[in-house]
Amino acid sequence: MEQIKKKRKRYRLGMGILMGASLFLTAGLVLFFIGYILGNGLPNITWELLTTGPSYLQERIGILPDILNTVYIVMATLILVIPLGVGAAVYLTEYATNKKIVSVIEFAAEILTGIPSIIYGLVGMLLFSNHFGTCLMAGALTLVIMNLPTVMRTTQESLKTVPRSYREGAFGLGAGKWRVVRTVVLPGCIDGVITGCILSVGRILGESAALLFTAGFAHAINDILYGLSAPGATLTVALYVYAKEQGEFGIAFAIAAILLILTLIICLAAELVQNSFRKRRCI
Repeated sequence: MEQIKKKRKRYRLGMGILMGASLFLTAGLVLFFIGYILGNGLPNITWELLTTGPSYLQERIGILPDILNTVYIVMATLILVIPLGVGAAVYLTEYATNKKIVSVIEFAAEILTGIPSIIYGLVGMLLFSNHFGTCLMAGALTLVIMNLPTVMRTTQESLKTVPRSYREGAFGLGAGKWRVVRTVVLPGCIDGVITGCILSVGRILGESAALLFTAGFAHAINDILYGLSAPGATLTVALYVYAKEQGEFGIAFAIAAILLILTLIICLAAELVQNSFRKRRCI
């Protein structure tokens, strides 16, 4: 009996050491990655870099066009993907009666989520760039296809967390189907919907392969209407161009630091939104 207890203690001690080492290794790699990017990128971020465009005559590099193009493509993608994704999720969860078709659509969405982004870029080039030309709108439509399964599946899972009794109580009071969805179901899962949309912004910000095929890499300052119909480089594409094509690694690290900070802000915003809505539910 004592030998068995000693073996258990050694086993627990060994597993504790192994899990602790894994934790410190993972945390160390993450901290090293963040520190390396910020340490090399922050010293290269200047006000002139953020507020001007590139000028080859003055030998100046500015990323303001890339920042604007990133904002344009994020706005265009969200305007299209949120209604489509949320609407598809509401229909599949609340209205669809054929469970086999629903399961097939969900399975297809899971497959689309795992497809490499460069394949989306190739498809977007053939479908959208051939019709609209190489422009930000073609890139936005490609990103809509990429993010639609994520928004749809996230919203579906959030809708399923709303208790069935809420729906039944609303129906018992005489509310119609759409009224129940609009006033009971969606408010009950709005935190999950918003979180999914915020995380989609992070994926849009980090995408480069698909945009190289569809949006191009021009560095020109345009307004949003003309900018969507013209080629343009987002921050990720600009990072690739400056690092790979021009060898400007200082600028590339500066862009990487900006993207890393934006990603951290997006993750923090998603966490704050979830906590805020959880507190409201508790109240």
